[in-house]
Amino acid sequence: MSMIRFREPGFDLIGRRFSDVMDEFFNDAVATRKSTFTPRIDISETEHQFLIDVEVPGMEKEDIHVDLENRTLTISGERTREEEEKTKQVHRIERHYGSFSRSFTLPDNIDEKSVEASYNNGILHIVIGKKDEMLKKKIQIS
Repeated sequence: MSMIRFREPGFDLIGRRFSDVMDEFFNDAVATRKSTFTPRIDISETEHQFLIDVEVPGMEKEDIHVDLENRTLTISGERTREEEEKTKQVHRIERHYGSFSRSFTLPDNIDEKSVEASYNNGILHIVIGKKDEMLKKKIQIS
């Protein structure tokens, strides 16, 4: 049986930034040599908070760590693979296992005391509030 590398539908190199393509290339190269994986992360912002969603299906919340130090948010953990039965023949394994660590430098206007994290259906959801004194205020013109 020959193995064919899977590419996500809609994989578009032209519409992506060059640095994103290079990051993915080097992350894939390192992941094949080590037992690591890189979870997908969405980061968005509202007027009052930053929202971060991390895809980590198949993990227990006890295996995920969220740390915030000096405005650097680090999300790390390890997804282990169950021992295979000796009687079955494995043809393909596409899920990634091993450890991961992702770090992001957050802006000055975060409220470090307001960080909340929850885990549901394989998604780690992190909410970080913004400091009230640094929120943009509308100035009334008289």
